[in-house]
Amino acid sequence: MAQSLFQKLEAEAYRNGLVARSTDARKWFKEQIRQLGRINRNQLLKDSMLTPKNRPMPGHMYMYFYDPKGKDTLPYYDQFPLMLMIGPAPGGFYGLNLHYLNPVLRAKLLDKLMETASNRRYDESTKLRLNYNLLSKTKAYREFEPCFKHYLLDHVQSRVVKVDMPEWDIAMFLPTESFKGANKNRVWSESKKAIYKP
Repeated sequence: MAQSLFQKLEAEAYRNGLVARSTDARKWFKEQIRQLGRINRNQLLKDSMLTPKNRPMPGHMYMYFYDPKGKDTLPYYDQFPLMLMIGPAPGGFYGLNLHYLNPVLRAKLLDKLMETASNRRYDESTKLRLNYNLLSKTKAYREFEPCFKHYLLDHVQSRVVKVDMPEWDIAMFLPTESFKGANKNRVWSESKKAIYKP
């Protein structure tokens, strides 16, 4: 079995004396991931540090392939979401797809959302306590708006894997976004404009 990408990066970070969730660790992960180049998404879904799940649960992060309903009418969409589940929705669930933000804004939003964590262990038991009302009524979370999506279970095209919280700092920097209809720079630019509109 191929070595876990997450384990490899975490072991190297530990050897370099980096503290988990620190600014230095985050900068280091970002640089190491930049040097990796392309990421094989199919292989990533088989990574031993990611846990297959039959159904996403609120407050956790997931990856999967997705083929949206009505895709022909969408200006663009992401075929490989990096999603924080918010809660159930008709036919599926609501989630925040962090790929709609550039990596800097992803980190900024995640830092704010960590205030809602269920505990301070920041391990596989930790989840975020999120709901739409909280996100929409709290100005500090305004980066959530372009990320908020409705996903249908019968349009999920692969296994759904859970990313435990210790791996979030790696997952958010992985270049796994797969936009159709626009390149990532256009998506990130339009998201930024929508967030900071006057």
